[in-house]
Amino acid sequence: MDNSIIDRKTLGWSYGGQAVLEGVMMRGRYKTAIAVRRPNDGEIVVRQDPVSKLYRGPFSKIPFLRGVPMLWDAIGLGMRALFFSADVVGQAEDPEFTMNSGAGYTTGAIGLLGGVALFMLLPSFLAGLLVPEGALLFNIVEGIIRLVLLVGYIAVVGRMEDIRRVFAYHGAEHKTINAHEAGVPLTVENVRTFSTAHARCGTAFLLIVVFISILVFAPLGRPALWIRLPLRLVMFPVIAGIAYEVLRFTGKYAGNPFIRAIIAPNLALQKLTTREPDDEMLEVAITALKTVLEGEQAATTQA
Repeated sequence: MDNSIIDRKTLGWSYGGQAVLEGVMMRGRYKTAIAVRRPNDGEIVVRQDPVSKLYRGPFSKIPFLRGVPMLWDAIGLGMRALFFSADVVGQAEDPEFTMNSGAGYTTGAIGLLGGVALFMLLPSFLAGLLVPEGALLFNIVEGIIRLVLLVGYIAVVGRMEDIRRVFAYHGAEHKTINAHEAGVPLTVENVRTFSTAHARCGTAFLLIVVFISILVFAPLGRPALWIRLPLRLVMFPVIAGIAYEVLRFTGKYAGNPFIRAIIAPNLALQKLTTREPDDEMLEVAITALKTVLEGEQAATTQA
């Protein structure tokens, strides 16, 4: 496909993605594509699906309200991509292998709740033990604990060999999107030269959540623990909605030197969640994005 046929400026849309097991998922405005390299024979298996109208409907244009449902849908999309990649990889060893989606979604829900407990509730509880009084200091310490837990967790899981490969595919995803946004043809040779960091990365979103949580919780003072913990849960959608808008804004103006300075911590944190991919990984990421671009071209032609 000629990459000049369609680009993000033509559609007014920014492409994104996610690393999965031995592959990459890419999402456009109309289509999503998952490309996974099958371990036993090296073939790239591709699946293409339509994207929810949520991403281009009237609701998608309402700032602060669009963030939570769009993020929730993105989580579901990401889980489906993981299930597909697990099936491709698993069936390479056992043709009868099938990921149980019911069990998978249950595990995903438990993991999501565990993440909220670890990064939202536990820091508040620990800060209460460390700071006997003072609302402002308490909220700052809570934010610092949340940041330390986030960075520590990423650093620990990143030492696992399987996760390191996923992080390398994450780097391939970023390189491919960076190349596309730069307007160069999507070849392995071109994509290889681009950065593994990207301003709209989900890692950046997590870091933004940490800082936004300090700003949101500080004016609320320091209520009792039995009020504080439920309040953290209730306010999480508000924080996520604000963080989503900040991520969109900084991603849109990432070329501005002032914005670039602001997002420097986000880009630095991605050094923990990305690795330099090999050429085979880049080929998978390119295949995923080209599939999406072809689907986008067909969808816009039909519209």
